[in-house]
Amino acid sequence: MPIVIPKDLPAFDVLTKEKIFVMPNERAVSQDIRPIEIAIVNLMPTKIDTETQLMRLLGNSSLQINVTLVNMDSYISKNTPQSHMHKFYKVFDEIKHRHFDGMIITGAPVEQMGFEEVAYWKELSDIMAWADTNVTSTIHICWGAQAGLYYHYGITKHSRANKLFGIYEVIAEDKYDALLKGMNDKMYIPMSRHTDIDEDKLRSIPDLKVLASGKECGVAVIKSVDNKRFFFLGHSEYDRTTLKKEYLRDVEKGLDIQKPVNYFEDDGLYNINLSWRSTAYLLFNNWLNYYVYQVTPYKLN
Repeated sequence: MPIVIPKDLPAFDVLTKEKIFVMPNERAVSQDIRPIEIAIVNLMPTKIDTETQLMRLLGNSSLQINVTLVNMDSYISKNTPQSHMHKFYKVFDEIKHRHFDGMIITGAPVEQMGFEEVAYWKELSDIMAWADTNVTSTIHICWGAQAGLYYHYGITKHSRANKLFGIYEVIAEDKYDALLKGMNDKMYIPMSRHTDIDEDKLRSIPDLKVLASGKECGVAVIKSVDNKRFFFLGHSEYDRTTLKKEYLRDVEKGLDIQKPVNYFEDDGLYNINLSWRSTAYLLFNNWLNYYVYQVTPYKLN
């Protein structure tokens, strides 16, 4: 089944060329199907890239999915044309009367700031509180995961000596959880962050369960025991060249940055080891199937 997005959204042409089943809104409204409603709270600066990455993964499901893109009303994006934001995005006040089957809160380049110092922290906190009653299940990604763990459970973060940057091996701590169904014993997840969470406190909270972790990257995938909240501390949604772009950006800025580990196949910058794609598809597909579609009410209101 397709993912339903506007035909003039940049992701539409990209995903169509990749043979991912996308459908314009005009065709979708003519079908007698109860689609799954997913909200994406996009905090990333490269919003168009992130839209495409997440829609690529959501579009691999057998479900028909409607996507609502959400941005912060309390912060103006500097890296995405405002014409794009006004045309395709909604703010919280425009959706807070609705219910959603699922929601995704992305990462953001603010991890070296205190949570309360972030310009849109109050608005994001309101969204996370609203999701408890209006969303069946939510995925929090990278800084979004740190923000969710802090808001809901008081779990703090601390700076790393060196940026965690590259592709990292993780092992399932609960091989039988439905989120990890179909995965290999060893999985690979892109990481790109300067901070770590307080893992001791995390593991002491009965309402949280660690699903996967790695020796080098630490805890990687977490869920609440009621399955309403999932926390991905990596960027499984990244496409083949995202880490390369981040590396070249930091080099251009003159930052002290090492090449992403386990990413380039040789000493050059062209042969990239795409080792995480199957894990990414399964994470999002299993979440949609087992923790959204199977448990969400037929009538969302």
